Amino acid sequence: MSGQSPEPAGTLHGVPAAPGAGLAAQLGGLLQRAARGDQAAFADLYDATSSRMYGLAVRVVRDPAQAEEVTQEAFLEVWKTSSRFDPDRGSALSWILTICHRKAVDRVRSAEAATRRDTSYHQQNSTIDHDATSDAAQASMEAQRVRKALGGLTDVQREAIELAYFGGYTHTEVASMLDLPVGTAKTRIRDGLIRLRDKMGVGQ
Repeated sequence: MSGQSPEPAGTLHGVPAAPGAGLAAQLGGLLQRAARGDQAAFADLYDATSSRMYGLAVRVVRDPAQAEEVTQEAFLEVWKTSSRFDPDRGSALSWILTICHRKAVDRVRSAEAATRRDTSYHQQNSTIDHDATSDAAQASMEAQRVRKALGGLTDVQREAIELAYFGGYTHTEVASMLDLPVGTAKTRIRDGLIRLRDKMGVGQ
């Protein structure tokens, strides 16, 4: 035969991404290996869970483009904080989906807050929450750290990450803009996320 057929989306080395003790154990192992800096393990984890994470995100934010952004933000958080996963407190999939759900809810709340500011500026201005201001400042500082770390990526990884993470483009749009197959664009984004964590010194 000239080649092998690609594995269906949502599989892990040929294992369907469906609930089960076997898959749960595999995902847990991959997450723990990713916490130790195993890039191949994170790549497998990404491939095995990205469809489910996107599905959760799109149900919450109700917008496919924003759901892709949320999914990428969630994976960056998973990669940065994977050392915090405790298998005794729940499954890896549950832990990952919780991060994704929180990111999606934060996106919805942010959009709602922006709408309130636009339609009722004075009312919103009189009830500014100090914690919200602090969170915004912290998010800005984090973004600066990420941008600095981007300098350590390869040109192709940085280009893909900047379009997806900062430009807000979907995988399909990134692939079209870079004249790449969608799968290649996803791989560059995923690998870029891996190197971002390394450059930012997270988990070391």
